[in-house]
Amino acid sequence: MFEDVPAMMAGSVTPPPVRLAKSLGLAFLGRTIFEGVRLAEVWDPLAKRFLADPHDSGALMDLATLVQMRGDREKALELQASAIEQCRVYRTTHGTGQGPKILAFMAPGDFMTNTPIDFLLEGSNAELTLYYVDGDLPAPDRVPEHDVAFLAIGQADDGSAALARLRGAFDAWPRPVVNGHPDRIAALSRDGVADRFEGHPQVICPPTRRVDRAALAAVAAGELALEALHGDLRYPIIVRPIGSHAGKGLEKVGDAAELAAYVDGHAAEAFFIASFFDYAGADGLYRKLRVVFVDGKPFVAHMAVSARWMVHYLNADMADPANRAAEAEMMATFDAGFAQRHALAFEALTQAFGLDYFGIDCAETQDGRLVVFEADVAMIVHAMDPPEVYPYKKPAMEKLFSAFVAAMSRSAQRRRLAA
Repeated sequence: MFEDVPAMMAGSVTPPPVRLAKSLGLAFLGRTIFEGVRLAEVWDPLAKRFLADPHDSGALMDLATLVQMRGDREKALELQASAIEQCRVYRTTHGTGQGPKILAFMAPGDFMTNTPIDFLLEGSNAELTLYYVDGDLPAPDRVPEHDVAFLAIGQADDGSAALARLRGAFDAWPRPVVNGHPDRIAALSRDGVADRFEGHPQVICPPTRRVDRAALAAVAAGELALEALHGDLRYPIIVRPIGSHAGKGLEKVGDAAELAAYVDGHAAEAFFIASFFDYAGADGLYRKLRVVFVDGKPFVAHMAVSARWMVHYLNADMADPANRAAEAEMMATFDAGFAQRHALAFEALTQAFGLDYFGIDCAETQDGRLVVFEADVAMIVHAMDPPEVYPYKKPAMEKLFSAFVAAMSRSAQRRRLAA
């Protein structure tokens, strides 16, 4: 099922229309998986459409998304690649579709490859069109008409090749562009952010280095000093394979013997190593926040609480009512509390990164300093948690989503005024 839509005018000659496929969208499909009860109602019609017409790219893309959400990443990426080979442009309409018309440039990949912009538009009237780029940016008259463009491709630990190819591509784009600085996004690597804030008075970033397998093995064997990799590195350290996410392969290593065991147990050719920073509170619990910035304003997306240092929301101890109560309090008091305490740190981050939208995973030390573990534009932010368990989340996420849509609308308005 394809639709021909007007292309963006780039001169006096009317360009040919752009062919796109309709998609149910990441937010709708995510709710299908999280809620579970509607899965067959959504999956079966999509499967029937694709079986009836293997060139139904919209059905194929949506099936790929569902497969990935159910945990089969390899198969999902295979289906996604087949869909993109047929069609690079996909449209999801929120509400009436009469809100801002957003064209997001994406790279093929899993959910951590691009800004999850469809989640951020949930509850709006926006029209979202995704364009999967292959190498260079398409010419303006080869994309659908839109109010605002959005560079959604996130930093990648493999070198952000997709971003490197787009450097300078948005300098003359004829519509406002959000996050239109590929070089700034590419700079959000773990080691790059740590180096940028080394010794900063308000922001703590544990010293971090990229290390190839040979160098890590040399440290483990005592042939190379740990400090030779970075003068501030000391045991214990945390080690993770480059390109891993959500704690996969992430371990705390206390000495050279443990490091040798780690190297033997992981086949990766390159790793990130960082000093372990004990950010436990006075009660011994670890609290990690995800904070998202929209036009420089911070919004709390979640706070994970756990007795373990390696905290991710999905493995945190959020079944404990006391931890949910702590998260609820954080969300209710964030603007007047956490955000005020770290206003200088947040301003430093916003100024250093120079992006319209980005997120951080962070914590607070017992003496009141901000610890930043990671920064990126592609962090998952959603409102799919069950309201009967997390009744406090919906208002916080609606606040964030409204701010995001308002920012897109302001950009769209700049375009209309310019016209």
